Amino acid sequence: MATIDTQDRPVDEIDLGSLELWEQGPPHAVFERLRREAPVHWSEMADWDGEPGFWSITRAEDVHRISREWETFSSEKGGILVVDNGGVPLEQQNAMFIAMDPPRHDRIKALFQRGFTPRRIAEHESRIREIVERVLDGVEGLDEVDLVSQVAQPVVARVICSFLGTPEEDDAIWADLANKGLAFGDEQLQPEGQETVLKVVQEVYERVSALAAERRANPTEDLTSVLVHAEVDGQRLEDHEIVFGFALLVAAGNDSTKGTFSSGMLALLQNDDQRAKLLADPSLIEGAVEEILRMYPAFASFRRTASKDVELHGKTIREGEKVVMWYPSSNRDEAVYECPHKLDVERDPEHQAFGAGGRHFCLGTALARLEIRILLEETLRRFPDMELVKSDAVRSLFINQPREVRVRLHGAPKA
Repeated sequence: MATIDTQDRPVDEIDLGSLELWEQGPPHAVFERLRREAPVHWSEMADWDGEPGFWSITRAEDVHRISREWETFSSEKGGILVVDNGGVPLEQQNAMFIAMDPPRHDRIKALFQRGFTPRRIAEHESRIREIVERVLDGVEGLDEVDLVSQVAQPVVARVICSFLGTPEEDDAIWADLANKGLAFGDEQLQPEGQETVLKVVQEVYERVSALAAERRANPTEDLTSVLVHAEVDGQRLEDHEIVFGFALLVAAGNDSTKGTFSSGMLALLQNDDQRAKLLADPSLIEGAVEEILRMYPAFASFRRTASKDVELHGKTIREGEKVVMWYPSSNRDEAVYECPHKLDVERDPEHQAFGAGGRHFCLGTALARLEIRILLEETLRRFPDMELVKSDAVRSLFINQPREVRVRLHGAPKA
């Protein structure tokens, strides 16, 4: 639960928009205090010039409520990001169904669900295992490896890009664009701030537009063709809806699974007793995936915007104000979980890593669970003596993942 000390600071002076709190990942000690003292908490975002402040929601029950009350807490009016002036512009967010309200959201999301049916995902299991095995074959002879960039990234990029129908030689390009586009606040991934994001958006627009034109001329069976040729109420998706819908899948498919697997492996390397349980009984891995998702949700937050004045825990949230749901907090809520900061691979919990239900529940949940399970199964089987060398976290208000998890694959030589 590493974080800077805020225990002597009045709770009203805590600013969750301050990136110093996020140097080592989510500030769990701060979240614990907010759940206890101020479950609806205002942050000024003082470190962000001209950026409006926001309300933080930290308890699981409240995140569950706000996720469902879309008439009061809109995804469309302000978008899904904490940051207004340093991220993806609102009109571009609104081209993605994740930043839409019903009824438009429901119609567009239904199209994407055609590409993520249980049957279609089940058909990919053997292919995903082949991808994982091939990537692990490639690092087999190395002494030290970064699990983030050398294992997780190439696996998840190939999986989502195979759904979308892009060539394998472009996987690294799409992964790099996703990494740069999502890491709001991280100066290593976004050295030019919003200018980096705008450059990413421009390149994505050019690449997807060219791909869409190719699919119009030569339809295939991939998800890109589904988007290009699908109709909603008798109308085809507009070009910008195809572009940003594609971008949403690339971003979520790359960053979410990569982040959760990498965080999970780091946790197992730091908790030898829990890793030993999985090595002794691999049947526990499927349930362990849920515990890892609970403790290390890939996205730290999603935002809503109040459509009207509303009272919650004695606070008045005004129409137009930001309301931010923090999943690293809700997934460690003491009211829901016993010993919430303890990794327990036999817990098999329910959680909010894919959202708290409602219309915006992640459509890729089955695929993500499958990928993480196979990655854990094959990595632990192949390298049971793996040792941690060092790790580092991405500093961001949006994504929650390690930047690096460097390991020694076969452990130190035995005496």
